[in-house]
Amino acid sequence: MVATFQRTVTADWYTTICLPKVISEPRKIITERRIILQQDNASLHTAQKTRQYLTEENVELLDHPPYSPDLSPNDFFTFPKIKNRLRGQRFQSPVDAFKNAVLDLPANEWNKCFENWFDRVQMCINLRGEYFEKQ
Repeated sequence: MVATFQRTVTADWYTTICLPKVISEPRKIITERRIILQQDNASLHTAQKTRQYLTEENVELLDHPPYSPDLSPNDFFTFPKIKNRLRGQRFQSPVDAFKNAVLDLPANEWNKCFENWFDRVQMCINLRGEYFEKQ
């Protein structure tokens, strides 16, 4: 039997567990650059506690439309890429499997993701905000 632990993802978890890890890694590598974060409009992302934490850490937020899969790196890159890597396998801990698959992606793949993201932002501007993924 595999034990599963269900946890509610809250602003408390986001600001004490998740964001410190996300923010500390780039700062270890590149101390002279600023950090700009794009996140969706989930309640834990827009919570006062989250906004306050990001302000204290000098993290800039890049606005994100309410629902825009064309501009979400998770929708056009991370989830499809990881689904392909994990397809057809069974895992004792799906969360750990996902985390390890994300961490195993080489830097050049992430570079392609963000180059693609800039192209997608420009395409969105050119199409005046219309969705283009299915076109």
